[in-house]
Amino acid sequence: MTMIARGAFHHIDLNVSDLAASRRVYGPVLEYLGYRMVKDEPDGCEWDLAEAGRGAALGLKACDPALRDHVHRRYAPGLHHLAWRANSRDDVDAVHRLLVDHGITILDPPAHYPEYWGDYYAVFFEDPDGMKLEVVHAPGWI
Repeated sequence: MTMIARGAFHHIDLNVSDLAASRRVYGPVLEYLGYRMVKDEPDGCEWDLAEAGRGAALGLKACDPALRDHVHRRYAPGLHHLAWRANSRDDVDAVHRLLVDHGITILDPPAHYPEYWGDYYAVFFEDPDGMKLEVVHAPGWI
């Protein structure tokens, strides 16, 4: 038996305070990156890669209303940020244009970050709850 994606993430679920606002950020970015929406319900939604079963799915879930005012703290224990691979610098630039077109908060526009890794090129942005997100092209980085 061959394992297609040994060690790859199966899925990630994020709790969000405003599902509709979060859909407006994650939807366009994920769809550009090749994900497709597979679930869209009042209490949550989910995207997976177009090559079903070959990669991680990302889900958004409405948070507990009693915790809605809890803010994401990037440097507290828990998730710092979430990054997706891009096939090229042009893809990173295209995501940046998509972010601008959709009014998504950009933390850092596309730039070369050799301090991270050789030809590391990324754009950093934020979801409505303050979660830092990234699209990166880093050839040679496994």
